[in-house]
Amino acid sequence: MIVVESYFVAIIMCFITMLCWGSWANTQKLASKEWRFQLFYWDYSIGVLLLALILAFTMGSMGESGRGFIEDLGQADSGNLWSAFLGGVVFNLANILLVVAIDIAGMAVAFPVGIGIALALGVITNYFGSPVGNPYLLFTGVAGVTLAIIFDALAYRKISKASKDSTKGLLISIVAGVLMGFFYRFVAASMSEDFMNLETGKLSPYTAVVIFSIGLFVSNFIWNTLLMAKPLSGEPVRYSDYFNKGNTKLHFIGILGGMIWSLGMAFSIIASGPAGFAISYGLGQGATMIAAFWGVFIWKEFKGAPKGTNPLLTLMFLFFIIGLGLIIVARVL
Repeated sequence: MIVVESYFVAIIMCFITMLCWGSWANTQKLASKEWRFQLFYWDYSIGVLLLALILAFTMGSMGESGRGFIEDLGQADSGNLWSAFLGGVVFNLANILLVVAIDIAGMAVAFPVGIGIALALGVITNYFGSPVGNPYLLFTGVAGVTLAIIFDALAYRKISKASKDSTKGLLISIVAGVLMGFFYRFVAASMSEDFMNLETGKLSPYTAVVIFSIGLFVSNFIWNTLLMAKPLSGEPVRYSDYFNKGNTKLHFIGILGGMIWSLGMAFSIIASGPAGFAISYGLGQGATMIAAFWGVFIWKEFKGAPKGTNPLLTLMFLFFIIGLGLIIVARVL
């Protein structure tokens, strides 16, 4: 399999993860006028699994390092397989709730609050599971991101006028963030810490991502089915709507969204070798800033906001940049 050893290359991969994780939801926005998010999400889950398999049979089966995907899958302990699978189940529930929050509150709010919380919790849990990096710089960076979340929530309050739906969107974002803060640890625990010389019974990064993606796809029949029958907003959705109301363009958009997210996940896991799980996850979740950029400048979600909103958004971006910078240098100082 192909293994990354350079910290510089790992950081580049983490930035690609950031772009992917912060941009995939644009596909939902593109489809949302014609397509309920529950239906979009079926295609999204297919896209996640499809790209994971493509990478496993290419990058995960090439090169001289580690084990090929099929060989690695055959020697894996059941406990490690279940751990990666559970990571997919937990992530899927968190991500579905995040998609609901985006549908209600918009990208500029749901991402900074939900993913910002996930970043803080994820860095903490992954650092204590595998302590790599300067903890003072790492956690100061997390504090910076937390401040950015607070400024974003304050900005949102200025345009929400405390309506029932806006409050619901904010609360769902918080729940999604808490759940999302723990999924990465399950995947990390299933993997060998040394990618060059893989431990017996442990998974390679490529195998871990495939099993994670299977957990996401399978659990979709539980989580997404529940939200189709009992949606948190809007009318119930039927399975027949997927076939009767969908078209090639809408299905392609959903699958593309899943593949974009899956590429980010794979790069984050691969980069965790030289970067460490806490730093790799933390940088990837800088996606919050990318999503906020899309929401503020492209989708104009704060257009016409009252006076005082723009300074809060400026402070949000500033503290995200400071926080992410500290997380990067935590590995080298």
